[in-house]
Amino acid sequence: MTVEPPGQLPVSQAAPLVSIVVPCLNEQLVIGEFVDWCMEGLRQANVGGEVLIIDSSTDRSAEIAAEHGARVLKTPKRGLGQAYLDALPHIRGEIIIMGDCDLTYDFRRLAPFIDQIRQGAEFVMGSRLKGTIEDGAMPPLHRYFGTPLTTKILNFIYHTHFTDIHCGMRAMTIDALRRLDLQSTGWEYASEMVLKSARLRLKVAEIPIAFFKDREGRSSHHKRSGWLSPWKAGWDNVRMMLLFAPDFLLFRGGLAMFVAGIILVAMLASARHTIMIGPVGLNLYSMLLGLTLATVGYSAIHLALFSRVFYDQPGLRTRWVTRIFTYNRGMLAGGFLMLLGFVLEVGLLIDWLRHHLRLEQISYSSVLGLLMIILGFQTVTHTLVLQMLILSRKKGVVA
Repeated sequence: MTVEPPGQLPVSQAAPLVSIVVPCLNEQLVIGEFVDWCMEGLRQANVGGEVLIIDSSTDRSAEIAAEHGARVLKTPKRGLGQAYLDALPHIRGEIIIMGDCDLTYDFRRLAPFIDQIRQGAEFVMGSRLKGTIEDGAMPPLHRYFGTPLTTKILNFIYHTHFTDIHCGMRAMTIDALRRLDLQSTGWEYASEMVLKSARLRLKVAEIPIAFFKDREGRSSHHKRSGWLSPWKAGWDNVRMMLLFAPDFLLFRGGLAMFVAGIILVAMLASARHTIMIGPVGLNLYSMLLGLTLATVGYSAIHLALFSRVFYDQPGLRTRWVTRIFTYNRGMLAGGFLMLLGFVLEVGLLIDWLRHHLRLEQISYSSVLGLLMIILGFQTVTHTLVLQMLILSRKKGVVA
């Protein structure tokens, strides 16, 4: 349900350039002044706009916001990210500015965000760490440990250059917001937004902002939720970084293990005896280690490919996956590897039968054959799963 402020034109007659979209949960102490700040920010930027409050409050926040000129969308309390998902169909502006309505972000200074969008940026992040932080506004643990650490992790994984990924004040075009296709319903939406902007290769800008402490008599939502809340939020953010980065842990790590394993197996299979590298001796047991590395790495690579197809984002370049890893190629390659492995195991089978179904020892070639059988079987099964994902994407089954 939306509540229109007095005198505002209906949707069909109003198309503001800027929509300030902000969730609200029991902020009657500050929501009125916040809406006034937004209106002042629009006037100073000399742009037309609206303030859209997504309200899940049990107090008078919605009523006060409407009295001060905001549109109010009443929604159930289902999470911060869900509030933005609920708001998307109701946004009228071409530029969206997001943040918190607790007066910790200065919404009287909107012009820098709007200017960056007009200059071609699609996603603009505020940075408290590059701007000013009022004394008492941010706990030292957050300012000097949590925020810098998680920001560095995201920058490392996604090759970005953000300085403050947890800054809640940010702006983007309506087209960019739709392309982000946000899924997170909680605090982690903020990281999903940042990392997807990198995946989609949006034109990104970052500007310094001022960050104020809570007004007297108001407690932040983290404090209201208990001491564990910021730790949980940090954990959820890291979780989202890893879930949307199949390359980081799966593909690169899997490729490294696979290559190392194959080299180890190939060296010992060709030599068929212990190889000394300085004081280190590589033997049949080392070959089994290589087999393990190769099979685990091979599985990780395929899981990364599954992830790329599942998310199907332009930044993941999934087209080459579906073009190269076809059903015919996968099944033929898997069948050939298994056949080759069985051929290499003939000697082991003969030895097993000769010793009355007892296996006295295994050879280097039998370990190689075992690796070929495992890789072949993995290729066949992973091909089937990959093709299932591709078909599901085409039919729109996978969200």
